[in-house]
Amino acid sequence: MLHSVIGSNSPFDRVRRRRGLAGPALAGAPSHGPALSAEDEALLKEVLAEPMDYIDGPEYHDPDAERKIYAEAPEVRKPDVSWYRPLMDDVIAGSRRDPARQSTSVLLTAEQERIIFRQFNYARHRVRELQKEIGAQGPTDAQARELLRWFRTADRYREQIAETNLALVLAMAKRTRMSEVDFADLVSEGNMALLRSVDKFDCNRGFKFSTYACRAILKAFSRQGMKLSKYRQRFPTDFDPALEKSNHLETVREQHVRESADEVKYVFLNNDAQLTPVERTVIHHRFGLGGTTPADPLTLEQVGQIIGVTKERVRQIQNKALEKLRFHLEENATLPDEPADEELPGVSTN
Repeated sequence: MLHSVIGSNSPFDRVRRRRGLAGPALAGAPSHGPALSAEDEALLKEVLAEPMDYIDGPEYHDPDAERKIYAEAPEVRKPDVSWYRPLMDDVIAGSRRDPARQSTSVLLTAEQERIIFRQFNYARHRVRELQKEIGAQGPTDAQARELLRWFRTADRYREQIAETNLALVLAMAKRTRMSEVDFADLVSEGNMALLRSVDKFDCNRGFKFSTYACRAILKAFSRQGMKLSKYRQRFPTDFDPALEKSNHLETVREQHVRESADEVKYVFLNNDAQLTPVERTVIHHRFGLGGTTPADPLTLEQVGQIIGVTKERVRQIQNKALEKLRFHLEENATLPDEPADEELPGVSTN
């Protein structure tokens, strides 16, 4: 049964191959319960992969340490973290928490912190001792279950400590708000720093955990800011919303202007508006139309010197010529065919 559930490269299977066992019993150690699930087996491989780190204490080595640390110690109340919505609180400015939920928050005393940290580190201590006992031989059934039990106990206390101190991350993030760092990234980095602080805090030195954790969270924020600064030095181009806007409207307008200019040029070159030679000369020099190559536009005074009139007269000729061009274009504009009027039943159009 056990052999069919556990993978071919699991710790149990390696022990079985070394000892030449093919049945469910492992080295004469009977099974104390149902076979480990695939999830338990995967967790067991993960726990055995790296040695467990913990903060040692003199009371952990007493023969009666487990009873003193767990049975005789008062229970520490677990926090309610249903209020913890950092991003929602950031969006909804001025929102206040529910007083009923505020009353469920837990503020640990120094003695309560020492109790829960001793319970946390003792569980990790037992995991480390079992790792040493197992060594390279692989765990028996009883050792595997004991190892998983202590690992889950340590993980449960770690989660409780972190949830109790979640408000530290939010307070530090709001106090040291960095404009260049996204608030969600800041809170995420602070949560990771909080978990690292739980693993490294030594309660035997007599300090409060918040003193140690706040310093670590602020350092994590500083590292995040430095990391972002280096990234921006390497990639200086920031996101520009203007570059993401569609230029379809501007493109359509430019195309319409070009087509209109080509239409005016075509009408002028073919003299469809019936301009006089003087009007054609004025338009040609004023706007650079006509000729084999485009010419630079001339001023009214320069055109007047060419045809021998004043600049005011040139202005009048120009306006008259433009009016002829405009009238011709409007008269010959292609309009959509209008539908013929339909008579409604019973209604006379007379």
